[in-house]
Amino acid sequence: MSKLVTIFGGSGFVGRHIARRMAKEGWRVRVAVRRPNEAMFVRPYGVVGQVEPVFCNIRDDQSVAEATRGADAVVNCVGVLAESGKNTFESVQAEGAERIARVAAAHGIARMVHISAIGADADSESAYARTKAEGEAAVLRHMPDAVILRPSIIFGPEDSFFNRFASMSRLGPVLPVVGAETKFQPVYVDDVAHAAVLGVLGKAGPGVFELGGPDVNTFRELMQQMLKVIRRRRFIADIPFGLANIIAGGLGFAQSLTGGLFTAPITRDQVANLRNDNVVSEGARGFAELGIVPTASEAVLESYLWRFRPSGQYDAIKESARNLRT
Repeated sequence: MSKLVTIFGGSGFVGRHIARRMAKEGWRVRVAVRRPNEAMFVRPYGVVGQVEPVFCNIRDDQSVAEATRGADAVVNCVGVLAESGKNTFESVQAEGAERIARVAAAHGIARMVHISAIGADADSESAYARTKAEGEAAVLRHMPDAVILRPSIIFGPEDSFFNRFASMSRLGPVLPVVGAETKFQPVYVDDVAHAAVLGVLGKAGPGVFELGGPDVNTFRELMQQMLKVIRRRRFIADIPFGLANIIAGGLGFAQSLTGGLFTAPITRDQVANLRNDNVVSEGARGFAELGIVPTASEAVLESYLWRFRPSGQYDAIKESARNLRT
């Protein structure tokens, strides 16, 4: 019988790419998610019965144990960018990661891949970055041979970065950003998935790998690149960190006041994160050690951002027609 991998958060942005790649490797794939009925789209990634979504709540030991039972490897892709209800940074990124690693070790599972993030720091003022570091430490405590991947900002068809700001650009002539000069090293989602698969297959050594794309850009430069792709001209307004913190505080209060009916577009924790560059550390192991050549954002963005152009899919046709008239 083929080997089995359990991917926690396997229907998410990164997880679905890992699931698809693991299915191509011939593995059975168990996609552990909170709402399996909303993850049925992963089933066609393999042959009948090869990829199956199952229910799992990573805040519960028994639930994680059931999802892990019989697996040869586990991958943890679960994380949150903003807290919501019981899904806090602590419960998901620290306690959840610890629970998965502890249960995997108890079941005698040999391999674990954990998706963390560049900027994970136990001393950070950001709860997101701090709990990412706590999660890493907990994973290594129970699974010392685990592979930990720290990607920079991840881009791809379902991303919440370029898609979000491209959508915002349709609302008016000004595109507000916080930390316009903060540096990022965007990494393609399928390259991250490739690295995770190498970890599952035992083709990556244990320890931490920092994953960044071939280019380092400021936030402003990334927005300029995105605007060029979607054929829009916007003034990029850099909101000072102090003002951003006040705005985020007010938005957070409004979210609490409405019981979550209103979702704050930015939080104080995100503002704190944006104060620091999000690039691969000097001397860190990364794609080179994994034998992966990372994909540049300019090679991919047009394939999914075209829908934000003024005429959407017809924009290229209009440009072609104008060329014919001249």
